[in-house]
Amino acid sequence: MPTYVAFLRAVNLGSTRKFPKDAVRAAAERAGFTDVDSYLNTGNLCVTTRKRSPARVEEALEAAFLADRGFEVPTIVFGQTELSELTSYAVGLGERFAPLERHNVSLLREAPSAKVAAAVEAVSTEETRVVVHGRSVNLMWARATPGDVDPLGTSLARSLGVSTARTTKVLAEACRRWC
Repeated sequence: MPTYVAFLRAVNLGSTRKFPKDAVRAAAERAGFTDVDSYLNTGNLCVTTRKRSPARVEEALEAAFLADRGFEVPTIVFGQTELSELTSYAVGLGERFAPLERHNVSLLREAPSAKVAAAVEAVSTEETRVVVHGRSVNLMWARATPGDVDPLGTSLARSLGVSTARTTKVLAEACRRWC
């Protein structure tokens, strides 16, 4: 049976979107997923299922999470091979542009069109580099300060569709555990 890695968006932020990792695991198990494991309390989940596509896994997990929590939890799912490749790419990119003070990777439900990808990458500067790769956008800061503004802005971020961000460190650990 295939194994998938899921990344939940906007959980455990504020007082109204609480979804502890034990509850995430339990909801996935009740939905029929097996070998369920989680990492951190930020919505990183590994599941095994008979389902054969990330889209079907997303649908099933989102329905389970909505039933459990009463609010929508956008979920982005990758097969092990795709996640391993995009993580390796991100780590290599970070090494290429080192030293970096911050490197986040926005994980996308769908790969952007060439036009959107070009517009996203066009916001790059010497201090903040943005690179699109498949279903991911690498955001790299040579110098970062708390509260930095997202270089994409609201309009470009929306053009990417459903997404959630993780650090390269979190992605590398997820791959070490599950890929």
